[in-house]
Amino acid sequence: MKILILSADHFEDAELLVPLERLRGAGMQVDVASFAVGEIRGKRGETALANRAIAAIRPEDYGVLLVPGGKAPEALRQDAQVLELVRHFFATGKPVAAICHGPQVLISAGVMAGRAATAYRSVADELKAAGANYRDAEVVVDGNLVTSRTPADLPAFVNEFISKLQSAAPTPAHPAS
Repeated sequence: MKILILSADHFEDAELLVPLERLRGAGMQVDVASFAVGEIRGKRGETALANRAIAAIRPEDYGVLLVPGGKAPEALRQDAQVLELVRHFFATGKPVAAICHGPQVLISAGVMAGRAATAYRSVADELKAAGANYRDAEVVVDGNLVTSRTPADLPAFVNEFISKLQSAAPTPAHPAS
């Protein structure tokens, strides 16, 4: 199962790098997509390699979407291709995870109405205005959606996200005995 992380410059360093490291460490194939292929820089100076350009992404090639926070979601939510990618994941029921300001991208894609979710506290009113059921909790799971608030919530967020991936993964066929 291929995982797509959408981000851009000014991402919250830990919210991209910790899940990326854990997912790759678990043997999962992860692509980081941004507006252009190359290095993207976090708010605190860390960097990540965007190995794919958003314009070249075919959403059907991915089984999971992750949107880290920081200031990157503000740029991502302005891009029509990003919003279409998000809508594809929701329309097909694929797992989606967003942390901190990441849910802003989901809000702009118009997919939050009726969904339970959390986010950084300054995004709470925006989630409510989009029709979401905001919950102030370290991690909120609503069907295929996993959301979290801050870097302090990363352990619970990543564990819940990986659990969601494992339950969504196809079960290997057992040979006939």
